[in-house]
Amino acid sequence: MSDSMTTGGGRLARLGQTIGNSLYQLVEGVVIAFDAIRTNKVRAGLTILGIAVGVFVVTVMSAAVHGINAGVSRSLAAAGPTTFFISRWPAEFTACDGGDTCPWIRFRPVTLDQGREIAQLPAVQEVSADIESSASVKFADRALPGVSLIGYSTNWFDVAGGDITSGRNFTESEYEAGSPVVLVNDKVVERLFNGEEAVGKAVRLNGELFTVIGVYNPIPNVFDSGDKGKLVVPITTAQHRLNVSLYWMQLTVKPRAGVDRDAAMDETIATLRASRHLRPGQSNDFFTNTPEKFLALYNKIVGAFFIVMIVLSAIGLLVGGVGVVAIMMISVTERTREIGVRKALGATRRLILWQFLVEASTLTTIGAIVGLVVGGGITWVIRSFTPIEASTPPFAIFAALASSALAGVLFGMLPAFRASRLDPVEALRYE
Repeated sequence: MSDSMTTGGGRLARLGQTIGNSLYQLVEGVVIAFDAIRTNKVRAGLTILGIAVGVFVVTVMSAAVHGINAGVSRSLAAAGPTTFFISRWPAEFTACDGGDTCPWIRFRPVTLDQGREIAQLPAVQEVSADIESSASVKFADRALPGVSLIGYSTNWFDVAGGDITSGRNFTESEYEAGSPVVLVNDKVVERLFNGEEAVGKAVRLNGELFTVIGVYNPIPNVFDSGDKGKLVVPITTAQHRLNVSLYWMQLTVKPRAGVDRDAAMDETIATLRASRHLRPGQSNDFFTNTPEKFLALYNKIVGAFFIVMIVLSAIGLLVGGVGVVAIMMISVTERTREIGVRKALGATRRLILWQFLVEASTLTTIGAIVGLVVGGGITWVIRSFTPIEASTPPFAIFAALASSALAGVLFGMLPAFRASRLDPVEALRYE
């Protein structure tokens, strides 16, 4: 029993000694790396800068994409997971020259009457219509040109989401009459009314007199920041008082609770085909788009960002890697005699190799930390001054540090091998 305990204790002691030696060698390599940075500030600075640029690009772009993802998900969630959209254009990018490449350009527009027919279906809870345009808005001697204008049907708030912070939505009677009423967002309140109470004020939209009935703050949208303001009016008002064409109008259809979305879509398509007098053999002259289709389109856009991000970060790491090779080769040359002394005192090739790899990885890791710090600052700026809720995901931080350390190992391998293979006698003679 005592022999086995003695053997086990010896193994633990040897394991502890091995771990201690490894930690000592690691710390020693890091200290030597910092000495090399202090000795060769310009070379080390250029190396760190190359790595920092690559990590900075990865950090900022991943933070921006992460924030955009959150905004897109929230915008789609506002309408509801079973909601779908009826429009005369597809949810995809196509090369459109007006001919056979995009026949939908000649499709007839969806109409308000067709929206009312769909709303009568047993499977449908509600249908909302919307059209986007722009208008100039004026109050007293202040004017805002080119403000985003959206015409909605009465139930728009249930689909679009957001908050009405003061005032109210327009009523069904105001919608039917096309009344000159408007909701504004806080940017309009700030710039047109100097932050004062807006509800009840009379403004002019494209020269027409309107009454502000509410202040509406939409869900932040990265594709429409609303920095120049946003106006919401009844869609009938937009059509008849502001001469907004409904040619590009879209319908948002929300099925009843418990109704399968595909079933509601089938009923909607059948109703629209009948309303638009399409024969059995004819293709639909409209599109039914789902949140998944818009998400797929969005993912294609994000995919392009990722390609750019990978290319730019790879260039940065390559520049930094070349710097690592250069500075480490110079370091090996300058410390040839030191390497000879260490080998003469019993240092193995493996130990010398390890020391130089740790030194190279330390350089690249410092570059990664610099890139993360600067990228974090830019991320804060994006989050504070844009509608993008940018945040750096933990995986991006881990990936940046891991990739930079790996770059140090890969690019430091050549000089480290050269150092480990030096002949101690020749190295001691080196001047």
